[in-house]
Amino acid sequence: MSGDDDVTCNRAVRQMEERIRELERQLGRKTLEVEILKEALDKSRSKKPTWLAQSQPKGGSR
Repeated sequence: MSGDDDVTCNRAVRQMEERIRELERQLGRKTLEVEILKEALDKSRSKKPTWLAQSQPKGGSR
């Protein structure tokens, strides 16, 4: 291996590590969003438990 190959490999490794860090940040944000939305959905369901029942047509089908 020459010095240029080492530099190229090191740069590629740094770029991949940077990409991994960015993807981990994005995953963390999306995970937080999902948790927030789940909590909001749970709260909305507990406040209006009859909302879904009222929106269903009588007879159980559309």
